[in-house]
Amino acid sequence: MICDPSEPHSTASGPAGGHGGSRPLLARYTCRTTASLTASPTVPAPGTRAYAAFVAVCVIWGTTYLGIRVALETIPPLMMAALRWIAAGGLLVGVLAIRGERLPRRREWPALALLGVLLLGFGNGAVVWAELTVPSGLTAVLVAMSPFWMVGIDAFMADGQPLTIRRIIGLLVGFAGIVMLVWPEIRVGESGRAFLGGVISTQIACAGWALGSSFARKRGRGHASDENVLATAALEMLFGGIVLLIVSLALGEAAHLRFAPRSTSALIYLIFVGAIGGFSAYAYALKHLPVATVSLYAYVNPIIAVILGTLILGESFSPRIGIAAMIVLVGSALVKTGDSTADG
Repeated sequence: MICDPSEPHSTASGPAGGHGGSRPLLARYTCRTTASLTASPTVPAPGTRAYAAFVAVCVIWGTTYLGIRVALETIPPLMMAALRWIAAGGLLVGVLAIRGERLPRRREWPALALLGVLLLGFGNGAVVWAELTVPSGLTAVLVAMSPFWMVGIDAFMADGQPLTIRRIIGLLVGFAGIVMLVWPEIRVGESGRAFLGGVISTQIACAGWALGSSFARKRGRGHASDENVLATAALEMLFGGIVLLIVSLALGEAAHLRFAPRSTSALIYLIFVGAIGGFSAYAYALKHLPVATVSLYAYVNPIIAVILGTLILGESFSPRIGIAAMIVLVGSALVKTGDSTADG
């Protein structure tokens, strides 16, 4: 888990980074709330740093699924997500204060709190919860369903874009890939039910991202278009993390909290590299590269997540999983390119 800047209705995949993922982290939102990143009349030719930032986004947000899985070894899911976003948001606010940057006005905080809940509370929190029972690589592929939710929600909006034949085909292709991916894994018994619960959780995450992205798109086209991208993201991280912390404490997760070297290292990685580093690299790449180029990260993240899950965590990988994952990504591509208008 972030909006795909290549589509006016924001149809990217991946709540884990940012936004995964997030995630990332808030690209789905910030690409619409920071017109200054892409609307300057003269954009310098992309340089090595811009492409390096793009590669960093692809790699970093692809690794967050592995980081989440490792952090969950001793840290309860919602507590882990809360600590991650509160720490990342707090650090960003501190850096902005030192730099003298202005935070969004307090009257904007309720809207940012809602976005934090949708994009991070549901979008990332549900991904973390899913990884309790679903392998990290498979979770990344399931999160690639975000464009389908985005297109469906957008079609029901008053100013949304109707479904085209290409998008309908993409939806059907993607759904076929998901069925092929998860159906053999759903068995009778407790383990089967737990796995199915994790799959459903990934789709709750996608729905949260889609709703949050739709709201953010409308807000970003209005008075919020001049907000500082990092300041907006920082407050969303803080608000989302606080809500996750409240729910975590209500569920009694604090009693099961334990820090071990391996899980703590993963959490630190998610804070500094996955959240702060990944989002900063995304913002830089979006400023200096075409949005269509930057949006390709959504197709690279699941591939990296599957490879890392297989090599490091020993997660199963078969020809069926590989073919099904490719079908899902093809469906996602059809949905995202099924618009007759091009977004700048």
